Amino acid sequence: MHFANANGQELPRSRQLRLDLLHTFEAAARHLSFTQAGAELSLSQSAVSRQVQQLEESVGAALFERRHRALFLTEAGRILQRAVEDSLERLRDAAARVRSTGTRRPLTVTCTPGFASFWLIPRLAHFTAVHPDVDVRIAATLEIVDLQRSDVDLAVRFVPSAQGEGPMLFEEQVQPMCAPRLLRDPGRPLATPADLEHHTLLTIEHDAPLPDWEPWLRLMGLPAPRMTRTLRFLRYSEAVEAAVAGHGVVIGRLPLLADLVRAKKLVAPFRGAAASSRGYFVTLSPQAADDANARAFADWLVAQARSEQPRTRARA
Repeated sequence: MHFANANGQELPRSRQLRLDLLHTFEAAARHLSFTQAGAELSLSQSAVSRQVQQLEESVGAALFERRHRALFLTEAGRILQRAVEDSLERLRDAAARVRSTGTRRPLTVTCTPGFASFWLIPRLAHFTAVHPDVDVRIAATLEIVDLQRSDVDLAVRFVPSAQGEGPMLFEEQVQPMCAPRLLRDPGRPLATPADLEHHTLLTIEHDAPLPDWEPWLRLMGLPAPRMTRTLRFLRYSEAVEAAVAGHGVVIGRLPLLADLVRAKKLVAPFRGAAASSRGYFVTLSPQAADDANARAFADWLVAQARSEQPRTRARA
């Protein structure tokens, strides 16, 4: 974007306003937090701070008053915020009118129901905030969709790590999890895996007795507990909901359930998650390989997953 002074002379490049800096400033001004703005824009806190400093140098004024653990807009910042918000609103209106004149091809993503409900959907607003013109459609299914013969643009595959194709988002770790109040039951302790015999085990419908528990038991070198009480569900998400409600112990899959762990809705009674040797991989369909929106979504998935990796371990 180029600007001129009152005499019609073009301003030096260092004094011209960059749209990306204004976008970052708007998010920081709205949240009054560089950290929260970075989370929304998939940027680090330091990157947001640097971009705001570049904008301040460009306009020649401080836009924020930085205090200890607090951020406030200066008078110059408030003036610029009102102008940016007004400009963005007009741009949104114009974009909406442009979109209404034509049709947009949706970006279709296939993944497992668990990945969709526990990981993707809670984070999807981060992508749509940066790419509001991309119409993302989620097709959550346990079926392996043929990317060559379908209209699906991108798949997040949950497969054995050795068989994965494309960038890996993360490798799965598993361990038992339950509601915090189950740990406070003095009559039924959960101090060791042997104590599972006194609790209801939550699992999914399958021909095997405990299909989702078997990998953890095998990886930990433990025998199968005596199944005195079990509750079976058609979908993993239902078993997790039952665990949050305090109805028993579920095998927790990380990092899918990391948000529930951080919110203290689930806890891991036994230390030590075990790698399941399975992971989530991003695969683009042949027809979407050169699609800018599909590649942007794939890049965002990888960046989002990598930014969260240090925070996905469960704590007892």
